[in-house]
Amino acid sequence: MKIRTALTLKYTCITATIFLLCTVLVYLISEQTRDQTFFRNLKSEAITKANLFLANQVDAKTMQSVYLNNKKFINEVEVAVYTTNFNMLYHDAIHNDIVKENQAMINDILQKREIEFHIGKYQGIGMVYPYQGKNYIVTAAAYDGYGYDNLFGLQETLIILFIVGLSLLFIAGYFLARITLRPISHIANEAESITVSHIDRRLAVKNKNDELGELCIAFNALLDRLESSFNSQKAFVSNVSHELRTPLAALTAEVDVSLQKERTNEQYRLAMLNMQQDAKRMTRLVDGLLNLAKADYCKEDISMREVRLDELLLDVRELILRAHADYSVELLFCNDEDDDDRLITTIGNPYLLNIAFTNLIENNCKYSANHSSIVQISFRGNWSVVRMSDNGLGMSADDKKHLFTLFYRGGNSTAAEGYGIGMTLAQKIIHLHGGNIAVHSEQGRGTSFVVELKHVAK
Repeated sequence: MKIRTALTLKYTCITATIFLLCTVLVYLISEQTRDQTFFRNLKSEAITKANLFLANQVDAKTMQSVYLNNKKFINEVEVAVYTTNFNMLYHDAIHNDIVKENQAMINDILQKREIEFHIGKYQGIGMVYPYQGKNYIVTAAAYDGYGYDNLFGLQETLIILFIVGLSLLFIAGYFLARITLRPISHIANEAESITVSHIDRRLAVKNKNDELGELCIAFNALLDRLESSFNSQKAFVSNVSHELRTPLAALTAEVDVSLQKERTNEQYRLAMLNMQQDAKRMTRLVDGLLNLAKADYCKEDISMREVRLDELLLDVRELILRAHADYSVELLFCNDEDDDDRLITTIGNPYLLNIAFTNLIENNCKYSANHSSIVQISFRGNWSVVRMSDNGLGMSADDKKHLFTLFYRGGNSTAAEGYGIGMTLAQKIIHLHGGNIAVHSEQGRGTSFVVELKHVAK
């Protein structure tokens, strides 16, 4: 069922229920009003006839004759007059006797002074009527034909109004739902036009303050993220293909040259060394791409624990020196012995943090003349701070701007081998841990990386 149909039915059902309750309430109030009005009319008629009889203005036979004659054409009121000791003085039609008075009724009238009651479709009253110092019991009963005819006419009118009103409500609800949901149809049509080849299209926001405007804004924001991710994926695939093509081409060329003719052992050995170097380059590139993929995980998918940055950096230093014997890494601990170790302890993943700091320190060593890096560990406020500095070539303003762009190689890229992955990977890992990373560099005066990670101390 479409939302338009569901809204129409719900709107119709709710309004129909309210409409039905209102019509029933009108009918019940009308019935109550008719009932009370007829009781007052009975009382008035009873007093009139009783007064005529007791004052001897009209004799009993005449009154009974008038009653019987009128009864043929109208719903005449049947009146009876009794003494307080239940002696009947007058009755309009004793043979018909609607009320059928008894001693219990007379006693009830004497006690309450006035009663109202129903006898089937008839209404009746009983009252104490004082006349010339004496009390009399007067009863009256009749059928409210005129009132019931009006009530039946009202009932028919209300039923017709309910049916007509319900039909109009359904039609109005359908068109109201159609008009209300028409913008959603437009949004759906616009969304269908957004394809891979036209992912830059966006939904038009007509009113940013209503719900549909908020929906369009949220959808456009989603499209922005998807477009960014899609473009990043295309760039990633393109760059990876390009980066892998070079070592693969070199490796293939070495194999082809080696197979062209017989060569000496030394020549084969040299060819194998070149192929080994190309294979290692590919391995480092693939490792960097895998680590980059891990850095794109959600924080909730990565195991975190307390990590002491001083111990982590000692491990990083040992790892770098083992791989590069000519590198020099100096660690400086700026906190005193009495300071809390938790000030340089953060919550993180040791493996990823190891990769990030290794890339940053190796970058210092690569581009400095003496292949050295000075690493300082300190804290400031809620942050543990690691500063890695070198006295190397430095970077231009343009290189600093694109330093963390994937596969970007700066103007001094010829000074050292690399693939443009390490800086991007380091930034992703630091941001994944809720930290900050900044670079300060001037050409000819070296480069400094400053990493801030929240510590666990309160």
